[in-house]
Amino acid sequence: MTANRVLIAEDESRIASVMADYLQASALETRLVERGDEVLDAIADWQPDLLLLDLNLPAVDGLTLCKQIRAQSRLPIIMVTARVDEIDRLLGLELGADDYICKPFSPREVVARVRAVLRRSVAANPEADPNQPLRLDRQGRSASVFGHPLNLTEVEYRLLELIAQRPGRVWSRSQLLDQAYSDYRDVSDRAIDSHIKNLRRKLDTTAPHYRWIHSVYGVGYRFEPEPVEDAT
Repeated sequence: MTANRVLIAEDESRIASVMADYLQASALETRLVERGDEVLDAIADWQPDLLLLDLNLPAVDGLTLCKQIRAQSRLPIIMVTARVDEIDRLLGLELGADDYICKPFSPREVVARVRAVLRRSVAANPEADPNQPLRLDRQGRSASVFGHPLNLTEVEYRLLELIAQRPGRVWSRSQLLDQAYSDYRDVSDRAIDSHIKNLRRKLDTTAPHYRWIHSVYGVGYRFEPEPVEDAT
């Protein structure tokens, strides 16, 4: 089996070297670039399976690169940043990043997040896995897991359809609120918590051997089906 390729775009050589060492020890191939204006050429030349993209690269910054890459590719991207304020986190994800890692970090965390995003990218490809557990019927506004209907409300269906399109992406409450109500009614962001709670309960009750929706502290929610070990 061919090893997955991870392109590391990081201008701090010590950090880049540590990440490369740990990823290589986990049977992943790596290549390093130190400048933002080298990233697109490296992607075209090497065809990586995932990009670890530092936010503050010289020449071209990470957010600009993320936007440029997303305009032409679904290459999985993990943003790496020392800027931990919520705006930067959400902006990176809204531009199309699949995950983010905040400095300082554990190299083992990097390996775990890379492997998780690689798994999600395979699971999101219907040609790679035609037996997805979740099925959505847009015309009928209905959903099922493992063939069992979920009996969703209209708002719950809208939310599930949105977050299931991008497994692993973090959605803020305001983003979910815009999707949930098409008539722009005046509803508190916290109403989303109630809808997500009900949606999570229906998913967990129907398929308790999976964990479906995860809370991201201070930000919102992400949809990422994960088997639960020793579920009963």
